[in-house]
Amino acid sequence: MKRWIYDFFNLLYPELCVGCESVLTTGENLLCTSCRTHLPLTNFHKTSDEKMRELFYTRIDVQHVTSLFYYEKIGAVQQMIHQLKYRKKEEISSFIGSWLGQELIECDLFMDVDVVAPVPVHPKRLKKRGYNQVAGFGNELAQILNASYRDDILVKTKNTINQARLNQTQRSDESNNPYQLVGSLPQGTHVLIVDDVITTGTTLVLCARALLSISDIKISIATMAISV
Repeated sequence: MKRWIYDFFNLLYPELCVGCESVLTTGENLLCTSCRTHLPLTNFHKTSDEKMRELFYTRIDVQHVTSLFYYEKIGAVQQMIHQLKYRKKEEISSFIGSWLGQELIECDLFMDVDVVAPVPVHPKRLKKRGYNQVAGFGNELAQILNASYRDDILVKTKNTINQARLNQTQRSDESNNPYQLVGSLPQGTHVLIVDDVITTGTTLVLCARALLSISDIKISIATMAISV
């Protein structure tokens, strides 16, 4: 493409920040400098993960847990996740995975992970969206942690109501597990389950319980964001 055509195309369709929708400038990728600087990082893996870990007390035993961002109902993180899930911005998933992965290799906590497994999406929802929104996130983490990415271990057998539409009590319902173990792993495997936003932790608990039928398995958890 000739340079003048490329420049004209960019004038008509400028690349916008996925956090605030301002026009990106040279050297910026997906996020503008202002959004990247002010995104609310949790730093759980560097300091203390107790805020996130307390979601799993008495429910499942987890090795390590972390989340990259705090998620608020209004803000750049919410805008990013919305664009990832509903506006076909699939590249956001890999972007966040690479960011968190670089953070994790600096603290060594997750370096013994063997397998990275995404929370599965029901086939009907997968067909409608075209991709699992945490696939890129999980793939990036697997590469950086020198682990295997396995999206064939768990399946979602029931197309449950979108978690965003449920109240806190409904989100915490663990009475009916829609996730089923279909693949196999060696005993003692350390699995990192990944998801986009954690609120009550129920989705991750149910996925972990399906995996815990494998003898001596270890579970860790990483998400893009944690709801505040």
